[in-house]
Amino acid sequence: METPDASLSSYHLEQLIELAVIEDIGPGDMTTDAIPRHPALKGEGTIIAREPVVVAGLEAARRVFLKMDPGATFLPESSEGAEIDGGTVIARVRGNFHALLTGERIALNFLQRLCGIATHVRAYVNELSNSPVRLVDTRKTNAGWRALEKYAVRMGGANNHRLGLYDGILVKDNHIAAFGDIRTAVEKTRQTASHLLKIEVEVSTLEQVKEALAAGADVIMLDNMNDSEIRTALAEINGKALVEVSGQVARGELKKLADMGVDIISVGALTHSARFVDLSMAISPLDAQ
Repeated sequence: METPDASLSSYHLEQLIELAVIEDIGPGDMTTDAIPRHPALKGEGTIIAREPVVVAGLEAARRVFLKMDPGATFLPESSEGAEIDGGTVIARVRGNFHALLTGERIALNFLQRLCGIATHVRAYVNELSNSPVRLVDTRKTNAGWRALEKYAVRMGGANNHRLGLYDGILVKDNHIAAFGDIRTAVEKTRQTASHLLKIEVEVSTLEQVKEALAAGADVIMLDNMNDSEIRTALAEINGKALVEVSGQVARGELKKLADMGVDIISVGALTHSARFVDLSMAISPLDAQ
């Protein structure tokens, strides 16, 4: 899976797969273990989309089956980020028949979640057409899944905000309260931050917009402002900082906000409101070689 930090994503993915195996299989698969075993018995699994989806997570599925059977062969028939119709084969996997049966649900869970996010995000992206505005996610992700879920956001065609607290500065209301005011917050964070990092300040009033500008904020996030306030804020900022809009932004509002001239729109729903898509896997035994 292509990620901004391949080692981080790989580590998280392996940990999640390990947890999923412990959770789902435990000491053994009581149903599959009852099927007579033969070392040469191989199977083929066909993973099919039961509805239109945007593909994401093939590498996760591949690693699940390799965990079950190191000799398994995973054969994608769709590419990451591709839009496919219902009834389309996403991938085929060949390997030990029992291993395919045992790993089926774990692999599908990864695919259904990641394809679900990518599909959900693509619907938001399509609302913006060819607008230059940058649509980004938030940190509202499932614990441990962030690198994977943000990957799925990119496959859907949107962009990532910061991955965590370690790779970006965002001064929020509680930080401002702790520092005392916006100017102090910006000054103190700039003293400790790399010169390569931008400083973003979240504001909820027009007075705070002026304070953030005076403090030299690089990005100003307009949090839960109405249309009139956003237009006034944009006129006040007038290109002196990037402008991000956030706070319960509905899909139907994206084009309107883009037309206003904001630079960034952040939407937590890209991840926290995506559903599992409908995928299935049919497994059949292959003739013993």
